[in-house]
Amino acid sequence: MQQISFYQEVFLNYLETFKVQKEPANLYNPINYILSLGGKRLRPVLTLMTSDIFSGDHQKALDAALSIEVFHNFSLIHDDIMDDAPLRRGNETVHEKWDINTGILSGDAMLILAYQLFENYESEIFKDLAKLFSKTALEVCEGQQYDIDFETRDDVTIAEYLKMIEYKTAVLIGAAMKMGAIVAQASKEDQDRIYDFGKNLGVAFQLQDDYLDAFGDPKTFGKQVGGDIIENKKTYLYLKGLEMASSDSRNQLQGFYSAKTNDAGEKIEAVKTIFADSGSADATKLAIKEYTEKAFSMLDNLDISADKKQLLRAFGEQLMNRTV
Repeated sequence: MQQISFYQEVFLNYLETFKVQKEPANLYNPINYILSLGGKRLRPVLTLMTSDIFSGDHQKALDAALSIEVFHNFSLIHDDIMDDAPLRRGNETVHEKWDINTGILSGDAMLILAYQLFENYESEIFKDLAKLFSKTALEVCEGQQYDIDFETRDDVTIAEYLKMIEYKTAVLIGAAMKMGAIVAQASKEDQDRIYDFGKNLGVAFQLQDDYLDAFGDPKTFGKQVGGDIIENKKTYLYLKGLEMASSDSRNQLQGFYSAKTNDAGEKIEAVKTIFADSGSADATKLAIKEYTEKAFSMLDNLDISADKKQLLRAFGEQLMNRTV
């Protein structure tokens, strides 16, 4: 199996061929723009890598990989509109650069383009890809709605939060890997196992993101440390803090998340202290480890060679030890 950088280069070269030069330009230019803004390209890389793992040809998985990336970026356009976000990856968001109506319409077009890419596969593979894609796309919408609902609720449970990040983030990682397995025509059992591997790794990935948002190194994290705290996001750290903190600290934490403050730095440091002292920070690291191990347990029964299993394990460990 090739290195991650190899798949990234292959995918980026293919992405260049996808640029849509059609009229009306104000529909297609925003699509080209959002797809050019970079990012980790984690999901399409996983599709290509998984295809090779099951002795397929990653070249045949390029349209499935591109579909996942187009869908992911479609969801980002609409997420940015809902969040009224000014920046995406350090650049203007689509609705800021153009306008909200253009953002909505270009996003809708991206969803259709993502489906169209499956038309390049024979009927049985097309059917399996489209079925998985429809299920995943609907779950991502459900996850986004849960996230919106949580903003106005004070009774969010840890189980609900884990379900939200599973739907909003993790299922797309699982689907990216399963698509590679579908294109490689792996057995149904292996398709389901690699999906579960990716999904559990996706939950661990998001929990790691929550942790790094509070405790990451500002030099390497790539965005403002403490952003979730400033925005009063009810992350795993926050919910675990409410569960584990003393009565006084719990009241303080709830106070920080309900009152407006002009001193964001002071708020971030005070909340981080509660996370650390209550044991919430350590509990989050433990949850990351548990979901990573749950993902690795799926590798035992995969019908692939031991060295390929080790490569998947190494990839998961690399993901979990990241600082960005």
